[in-house]
Amino acid sequence: MWRGGVAAVGLLRGRGAGSPRAASGATAASVQLRRRLEKELEGIRGAGTWKNERVIASRQGPHLHLAGGGAGILNFCANNYLGLSSHPEVIRAAVEALETFGAGLSSVRFICGTQSIHKDLEEKIARFHQREDAILYASCFDANAGIFEALLTPEDAVLSDELNHASIIDGIRLCKANKYRYKHMDMQDLEAKLQEAQKHRLRLVATDGAFSMDGDIAPLREICQLAQKYDALVFIDECHATGFLGPNGRGTDELLGVMDKVTIVNSTLGKALGGAAGGYTTGPKPLIDLLRQRSRPYLFSNSLPPAVVGCASKALDLLMESNAIAQSMAAKTQRFRSKMTAAGFTISGKDHPICPVMLGDARLASVMAEDMLNRGIYVIGFSYPVVPKGKARIRVQISAVHSDEDIDRCVEAFIEVGRKHGALP
Repeated sequence: MWRGGVAAVGLLRGRGAGSPRAASGATAASVQLRRRLEKELEGIRGAGTWKNERVIASRQGPHLHLAGGGAGILNFCANNYLGLSSHPEVIRAAVEALETFGAGLSSVRFICGTQSIHKDLEEKIARFHQREDAILYASCFDANAGIFEALLTPEDAVLSDELNHASIIDGIRLCKANKYRYKHMDMQDLEAKLQEAQKHRLRLVATDGAFSMDGDIAPLREICQLAQKYDALVFIDECHATGFLGPNGRGTDELLGVMDKVTIVNSTLGKALGGAAGGYTTGPKPLIDLLRQRSRPYLFSNSLPPAVVGCASKALDLLMESNAIAQSMAAKTQRFRSKMTAAGFTISGKDHPICPVMLGDARLASVMAEDMLNRGIYVIGFSYPVVPKGKARIRVQISAVHSDEDIDRCVEAFIEVGRKHGALP
């Protein structure tokens, strides 16, 4: 079995069919697979949806150096909402945790992978969100993969917004609950689905708090009202809200005044809260206790590295000490949105630092993004399958560490490139 696997890998890496390590039975299948993959990849290139990875040779921040010589590049596409990825206190906390607790635990949490800093961070997350308890994961993707299967049974129902993040969709697929999908932020459709789901034991409404592709915010007040009317629970993914939405940066539930009506919050440490990695679930203590017993991504993944825990812990400290960083986002977001709209661009979403510049055509989004880079602005074109066909865009993301001059330079480049490629008159 292992020898056949090695032969297949060799062929996929380009080793010829005449290789002495290629078994006759595996060779034909491997060659067929290679041809199919190459054809599929060529189709992606031909559709103009190929995704290149630009290599950064500096810290994450508003100004970047790219490998190969690109210097002084303005970065407008990172999830570094608060600029904490390279904050000196956050970096110092990571170094201290690394020196004190080591590089990693080489284990999962329940065997020998839990340190005092993990428990301290979980307590801090629960306090920040004003919940009873919290549990850490390697990522929020893992948190979303672990919550639904552990919580819901075939007797239950989950109702999901059709534009929820892929990790929510995948997490729901793993569970055996009855699945309902309602139209994006459509409360009439959600109510109809809730009425239909009354026959099930437990009903859970699942939604992103802020939707990452379009920058729009879920109508949580209305969702919570419907949940109360039909005796349902509410789950929100706050990856693109934690740290900067709401008066104290606690997220969309704080922004919309429903913190006491949302039962479960999943979010990330890898965006506003230090930008390294990690995710979490926070909510009722019995739920968190159950996840420690049954959540597969938690039980079968190594614990978070101490340096990552140190970063996130210091980021939360900074947020709970002052809301100044979080509050600085609103004016900068408004500056970009108003100037781009005045120039004639269509910007999706509302009042969120995710500012999708809607273009429609995948090739146009890709070419414009490359031209923007030539003008010193780092942005990325988004196209299918990341967004629906015909909805290609360049997703701009504003950070608290962007200056007004940075924002104005970005807008000027968009106007120049937009006119060049016919996106503006």
